[in-house]
Amino acid sequence: MPNIVLFSGSSHHDLSQKVADRLGLELGKVITKKFSNQETCVEIGESVRGEDVYIVQSGCGEINDNLMELLIMINACKIASSSRVTAVIPCFPYARQDKKDKVAAAVLWCSLTKSRAPISAKLVANMLSVAGADHIITMDLHASQIQGFFDIAVDNLYAEPAVLQWIKENIPEWKNCIIVSPDAGGAKRVTSIADRLNVEFALIHKERKKANEVDRMVLVGDVKDRVAILVDDMADTCGTICHAADKLISAGAIKVYAILTHGIFSGPAISRINNAPFEAVVVTNTIPQEEKMKQCPKIQVIDISMILAEAIRRTHNGESVSYLFSHVPL
Repeated sequence: MPNIVLFSGSSHHDLSQKVADRLGLELGKVITKKFSNQETCVEIGESVRGEDVYIVQSGCGEINDNLMELLIMINACKIASSSRVTAVIPCFPYARQDKKDKVAAAVLWCSLTKSRAPISAKLVANMLSVAGADHIITMDLHASQIQGFFDIAVDNLYAEPAVLQWIKENIPEWKNCIIVSPDAGGAKRVTSIADRLNVEFALIHKERKKANEVDRMVLVGDVKDRVAILVDDMADTCGTICHAADKLISAGAIKVYAILTHGIFSGPAISRINNAPFEAVVVTNTIPQEEKMKQCPKIQVIDISMILAEAIRRTHNGESVSYLFSHVPL
């Protein structure tokens, strides 16, 4: 493809390389370093004048450093006269801070007073726009309304087609399964998957006393003698999905799988998964998982690099990306 340059940030070089290989491109030269005072310095090592630039940087690891690196890379390409700069952000940083009451609910007294919590996802959107991004490609936003925080084009891709493919290829009893949402907010996601598999769905209502700590769970639906597949967009400390797995087993499920788009796995997540009754915890590679897989044999990875690569190819050629909402590229 002519007039295209693909750069990789330092957050997930393996994914960037897979995307580049899929497109038949070489990753662009970029030098990233830190000064002794921890300021980030980025130097673009080749001409981008008049080029269509794509920068792959996921919101993981040292999130704040990686976000700042992305902003600097966007700005460096923009002021070097690139024709368009697209930020490819497989896991969007700060996506859970998408509205005031969501953050405020983490603190009990906030329900009695006016919230002073930030809407950090909107702030990140503003920073990307001001840095010079013309287009954003991301995957499974925690809340789809985050697209509305931008005044530039945003393509929110879905891992659902790859998830459906994995279920059919790796769960022999999938026709006797039930798709379960670990919270009410994911009901739309599980109903879509259940409809496409032609199976039933259930959901778990959870109550929290504070952030990352579930107080009580209520299962709505019948999972007895079924294979239960928990589906969610992300898992951080994994308290919710591990509690949900225990709930499903106690309700009569014969096997429990968890399928997540973004496996953050911070804090006690790995030990919780190891102790939970999962057959497998399946995540995509929007976030690097190599080290986590060494610590936890239950973790399996779905490669979504072909979806990102095809989105980049279609965007560069001015084609529609809506095909990717329901199909995995061959």
